[in-house]
Amino acid sequence: MLAPLAYGLAVVLSLFVAFIGARFLLVPRAAAAGYGVPARTDGDPAYLTIKGLRDLSYGLLGLALIAFTTTDAVAWFMLVVALVPLGDTLVVLRNGGTKAVAFGIHFATALVVLLNAALLFAL
Repeated sequence: MLAPLAYGLAVVLSLFVAFIGARFLLVPRAAAAGYGVPARTDGDPAYLTIKGLRDLSYGLLGLALIAFTTTDAVAWFMLVVALVPLGDTLVVLRNGGTKAVAFGIHFATALVVLLNAALLFAL
């Protein structure tokens, strides 16, 4: 019963991150607003593209690990990749975003990713 939950959560998280990356590539200003730090109209769009590529790559890498490697490899990936939403929490807080977005979205995501890593390590 634990394996379907752990792997199901890993798949959902990976798909969600890939979706966020694609959204940053396709509609970067709307995605930035949802991230918690709206893009400046005179800002450099390269940073939004970088964010999109980063998230899309992490999402696809997670799916590839789920499909082609061991449970331990997926667990270690989730443990390490939890640093990203933790860092995003700080980015939002340091750049004028609200605490609600920083903790309610990014920090909460980090906790869910860490929970997923724990579930995968338990298998």
